[in-house]
Amino acid sequence: MNKDLVEQFQTLQEFVVSARDKLADHPWNYIVGGTETETSQRRNRLALDSLALRPRVLNDVSQVDCSTTLCGVASRLPVLLCPIGGLESFDPDGALSVARAAESFGVPMLLSSVSRWPLEQVHAAGEGNLSLIYQLYAREDAAGVDALVDRVLAVDLPAFCITVDSAVYSRRERDIAARFVKPWRADGEGTAAHFQAALNWGDIARIRERYQGRLILKGIATAEDALIAIDHGVDVIYVSNHGGRQLDHVAGSIAVLPEVVAAVAGKASVLVDGGICRGTDIAKALALGADGVGLGRMMCLALAAAGSGGVVRMLELLETELAIALALLGVRELAELDRSHVTEAVPLPFGHALHSAFPLLSDFQI
Repeated sequence: MNKDLVEQFQTLQEFVVSARDKLADHPWNYIVGGTETETSQRRNRLALDSLALRPRVLNDVSQVDCSTTLCGVASRLPVLLCPIGGLESFDPDGALSVARAAESFGVPMLLSSVSRWPLEQVHAAGEGNLSLIYQLYAREDAAGVDALVDRVLAVDLPAFCITVDSAVYSRRERDIAARFVKPWRADGEGTAAHFQAALNWGDIARIRERYQGRLILKGIATAEDALIAIDHGVDVIYVSNHGGRQLDHVAGSIAVLPEVVAAVAGKASVLVDGGICRGTDIAKALALGADGVGLGRMMCLALAAAGSGGVVRMLELLETELAIALALLGVRELAELDRSHVTEAVPLPFGHALHSAFPLLSDFQI
């Protein structure tokens, strides 16, 4: 535990303030923005805020355990660090810094296939205890994708993830209005995007046959697609609307989580992301049936604020918040959370999506 970072960051909100102070407008807008009207992004937080917790009392919670198993590996928290391109915009070492933080704290990391650093280099960035999962955008033909699968097999990762909610790139108007083209797209990623548009269930079947490890589909948002994924032998259904950055005006991820969990019916693990940045958010997701959650924006904010150590400190604070939430809910371990611990509630009015999670930012320019 870095004592200086402990002193500097006593609350999660302080990462947001520090990140805003350090970042230029373009990378800042990349973190906090969504697509078009940003309705999908706001609905992610709205869906979380529309759930209230139901505490139970007089249970022995003198010891609380926040650990679990995700994608077959032990995890100190029910958290995965999301696959995000352009991490070098927030820290010079980008994905390498995130990998070191994930290994140091003890949670899995998903590496974006549009990362500046290749899979093998990120995998080698730690000391042999990094739980790394490779996430694919289809930017090549079937032969190229199969070659990437073979690289994953050669490194022997615990799982392989395919993002399926990005058939076309959305209009992210903060970037467009600022005339900002992300470097990783300008360098050619955009020219091969037609392969992602052509990705279909036949490709999933081919990859499933080639790759016998744990297969994750990220971007499932309906029970219908969850059932098709199960029929294709997918092991992990990852509920996500891409942080509100793809299709505008969709439901918040937590809002569609119950229908996906019901459809899956225990035949696969379920992950979820979208606006999650508090320990109580994690508790709500697990109470609704998720096995774990993805952290994207919080990871980027912590990385921008204080590099690899900032990500570790952010996870420490989340662990503290989650442990307190579990104890006050009357449970000692994650498996004890269930639907009885949440109920519908009327959300309080807020402006930007971050404000409901971080009320100290109400006067902060976002």
